[in-house]
Amino acid sequence: MTRISLVVSDVDGTLLPKDKVLTEGNKRAVRKLHEAGIGFTIVSSRPTIGMSFLIEPLAISLPIGAFNGSSIVRRQARADRAASDRARRGAAQPRCAGTPSASISGCSPMTAGWTRNPDGEYVPHEKRAIKADPTIVANFAPHLTQACKIVGASSDAALLQRCEAAMQEAVGREATAVRSQTYYLDVTPAGHDKGTFVAAMAQTSGYLDRCRRHHRRHAERSGDVCQKRRLVRDGNATDDVKKHATHVTDSNERDGFAAAMETVLKLR
Repeated sequence: MTRISLVVSDVDGTLLPKDKVLTEGNKRAVRKLHEAGIGFTIVSSRPTIGMSFLIEPLAISLPIGAFNGSSIVRRQARADRAASDRARRGAAQPRCAGTPSASISGCSPMTAGWTRNPDGEYVPHEKRAIKADPTIVANFAPHLTQACKIVGASSDAALLQRCEAAMQEAVGREATAVRSQTYYLDVTPAGHDKGTFVAAMAQTSGYLDRCRRHHRRHAERSGDVCQKRRLVRDGNATDDVKKHATHVTDSNERDGFAAAMETVLKLR
């Protein structure tokens, strides 16, 4: 039987439904993980402040991963931003020419971030999701040394796609520029993502060593229990993603996360 010691969950589209309200079913699911001795934490493209409302109801004591895992935030709520230096140097200066409708916002670890346009088309969406107001600034330059992520937002998907290509060429290997949604372009530190956050949690929290010890004791009947595997996928995933999963649960709009955690508990 596969030994599962740690669960790291994404937030939007996985743990939360479209209305961004944590359901009672998902709260109970995480409580069952704690009771079973399984570690639990979250990682998201959100800034730290946009994840803080989940910590108490989910009793999260492990570090959380903000900005796609490029900032590891510990219980003392101090962001480890060393990894973000390269993003600030490599990504802060380039501009995507010809994108007047794109609202570019910088995000800091412990705030909702800054924007130059309080009436931007996605500002209300961000305020509802993050549960905090941005700081309105006239110029981003004084704040770039504090930024952990730069976000471009536009409802013109084709425009943002061109901006993505231009930004990738501009930053090269100094940062990662990808669209997290058709309307969002995220610029984050190179070499840091949600997968590297999971690896860091497994290593620093001792879960990887525990898994290896379990593997040595039960190798003859459990196989490679420490390999990285996508065991469960939400029902709202694309068909291409689903075909690589060993289990497919319901969508995030119908407590798919809770159903996935039931599968995790059975796999113990």
